[in-house]
Amino acid sequence: MTASDAQVFLGKIDSPVTLDQWVTLAQGGGDVGLSSSTPAALHDSRQVVEDAIADGRVVYGVNTGFGKLANVQVGEEELGTLQRNLLLSHATGVGKPFDDQVVRLALLLRVHSIAKGCSGVRLELVEALLNLYRNDLVPVVPEQGSVGASGDLAPLAHLVLPVIGEGYVRRSGEVVHSAQALTDAGLEPIVLKAKEGLALINGTQIMTAVGLLTLHRAQRVSRAADICCASTLEALQGSERPYMPAVHEVRAHPGQRDTAINLRSLLKDSKIIPGHANCSKVQDAYSLRCAPQVHGAAKEALRFAESVLLREAESVTDNPLVFPDGEVVSAGNFHGQPISQAMDILKIGISTLANISERRVENLVNPDISGLPPFLAHNPGVESGLMIPQVVAAALASENKTLAHPASVDTVPTSANREDHVSMGVTAARHARQVVDNSARVLGIELISAMAGLDCGEGLEPGRGVRAAYGAVRARVEPLDSDRFLAPDLEAAFQLLVDGSLEDAVLSVTGPLL
Repeated sequence: MTASDAQVFLGKIDSPVTLDQWVTLAQGGGDVGLSSSTPAALHDSRQVVEDAIADGRVVYGVNTGFGKLANVQVGEEELGTLQRNLLLSHATGVGKPFDDQVVRLALLLRVHSIAKGCSGVRLELVEALLNLYRNDLVPVVPEQGSVGASGDLAPLAHLVLPVIGEGYVRRSGEVVHSAQALTDAGLEPIVLKAKEGLALINGTQIMTAVGLLTLHRAQRVSRAADICCASTLEALQGSERPYMPAVHEVRAHPGQRDTAINLRSLLKDSKIIPGHANCSKVQDAYSLRCAPQVHGAAKEALRFAESVLLREAESVTDNPLVFPDGEVVSAGNFHGQPISQAMDILKIGISTLANISERRVENLVNPDISGLPPFLAHNPGVESGLMIPQVVAAALASENKTLAHPASVDTVPTSANREDHVSMGVTAARHARQVVDNSARVLGIELISAMAGLDCGEGLEPGRGVRAAYGAVRARVEPLDSDRFLAPDLEAAFQLLVDGSLEDAVLSVTGPLL
């Protein structure tokens, strides 16, 4: 973030928060405040709720039960208890907890949504949520238990329990009861009023938080795929002619064009490719020749997902919605179908990067194709070289095919069939996250294999981008002079991709990749 982006104001309507800003906030490195318009918007929205109660109007979630129990009216003296009970009864998530970045981001996304003034909550509640972030009290939120329809009910209940002194938080890595953590931080639990509990858990902030962080990593993996492909092309002494501009001008897909631009930039000044311009090889395998088309389609999937996720981050996903004109409308903005579908498209696109990368690994280690030593071993037979990393890549690419099955086409009716169509948005986002990590590991294997292939070459210099990538790899992974314990090498290559070090090294000589 630049100096001008140092503080992010939540609740703003006319100034969207960027993906990079959300990621910085998720890492705990951001300074957050509320938009100057937030107090007035919250006051006006809250007044609508108070007026509805005073007038004796029956309003869903304000003075009624929830879901199938919406027809049960609740007396005014029990409205606070109703909201507290809602959080306690809905905090039923299971499985391992989300990591701190997901939880921080979900917390701020929830603030951003309700601070826009359509949720009927008090400013005190919004400040109580922000105080968790400011004191780095990270709620413990189990990953499983949301079907993504009436909001991410179970995980969001865990997310907000600490503001009422219930549930658990992580503080400096230690899990402590929320009541104790609040006391130690000089904070007090808040007493919920009518509508506020429901406002906290009707929303898509869990799936959106996982989605935004997954998208950010996926974009990095997508650019790394171009770096890996260029490295493999150099190691196999392939042709760059399929990447020439004229090819991509006659098929007007932006992602395809951008991938070809990236590849040409990475290969610029290569001494290897010109030296083999007249070799006997007529065509390269599709995994090299069609990289712009395949990688480009993945880029377009990510761009679609980005547009949906950033739009959702700016949305009000509460129910019922409370409008300044006095209207209180029970509708369906909590339904996660847009996010679920976008994450399915993202994971399908990223899965293709793993598929094509694994095929390029096969091209590198198979001597019948590569012209290089079998499995890139120095002493084939006595040594297995990179035989089994290719098997690992195949296993991960295959696992992706199962994870890429769209969750958004599944639905299981819940709440006595009142909630009869659900999105499975958190499932889609969690699976997409795993697909991205699996794909990064496959690309890491390609990266190691390509650099080993270059080590087997004739000593000619690869293109400037590939040369920079080679230096970044060799700073963490030594050349494969003989068989050794390879698992640490694979992990090092994975980290090189996901922490941005590979891309940073390349950008220093090529400029930004598309």
